[in-house]
Amino acid sequence: MNTAFLFPGQASQKIGMGFDLFQKSELGKKYYDLANDILDCDIQDISFNGPEEILKQTKYTQPAIYVVSVILGKLLLDKGFTPTVAAGHSLGEYSALTIGGAFNFRTGLKLVKCRAESMQTAGEIQNGTMAAIIGLSDDKIQSICGSCSNGNVVVPANYNSPGQVVISGEVSAVYLAINKATEAGARNVIKLNVSGAFHSPLMTPAREALAEMLNSIEIRDTIMPVYLNVSAKPVTKRSDIQNGLISQLEKPVLWHKTITTMNKNKINKYVEIGPGRVLQGLNRRINRTFQTTGIETLDDVIHCV
Repeated sequence: MNTAFLFPGQASQKIGMGFDLFQKSELGKKYYDLANDILDCDIQDISFNGPEEILKQTKYTQPAIYVVSVILGKLLLDKGFTPTVAAGHSLGEYSALTIGGAFNFRTGLKLVKCRAESMQTAGEIQNGTMAAIIGLSDDKIQSICGSCSNGNVVVPANYNSPGQVVISGEVSAVYLAINKATEAGARNVIKLNVSGAFHSPLMTPAREALAEMLNSIEIRDTIMPVYLNVSAKPVTKRSDIQNGLISQLEKPVLWHKTITTMNKNKINKYVEIGPGRVLQGLNRRINRTFQTTGIETLDDVIHCV
């Protein structure tokens, strides 16, 4: 069976995630101890105990999710489960690339630290926000964003599933787009509790900081194809990976297209690896017939077949 490992992004975090991995696996203990050193903070305590107000801050959320996701992925590899392909939603792309061998855990976490801190700083420099729009076509949302961009920034940021698109940009433009989407018949609009306008031009300062770091490290070709957010295409070459990661901060996540392209390429099993079930839910929206499961605890790893 051709299997895809899928790794979640920001908003999948929850207090207590990874504690069983730290307590009961040597790899978990090793990686969490490494993480505390690399991040210069007690990410163990933040992940295991919160409080939520701290954990949901971008500079902590992203590393926390990355650590638990990579530990789970590595444990599955150690058990002999090798995916045919991999992909990650936004931040999750770093987890996918680590499992794919583009860089090791230490390097990946340093990149995530840079990305998370730069994104949080960019959000403080240029006040922005995001909102999920449910029940309109991609074309309609693109049109609405275009009509609200008169001197301001608002763009589609995540094409998550049919009828579910997240928009991102300056606060005033996003609120104008929300009103227009509601008037156009959107079934629901959800304002997201985020610290910036991710995957939009407002992330340019973060892209510049991340690009500097990406240009200073060694990226390897991957041992399996990894589907990139910016193209929804599988890549293995380090140059494609580097360019994709740099572009990703300002470009939309083509998640719906990624999953449908995987299916066209004969992938018939999808495993979400990391906290939460966001990607499993999106898969059900994309196609309810897809075989989709999740791995988010040590017990899940032990009992998976």
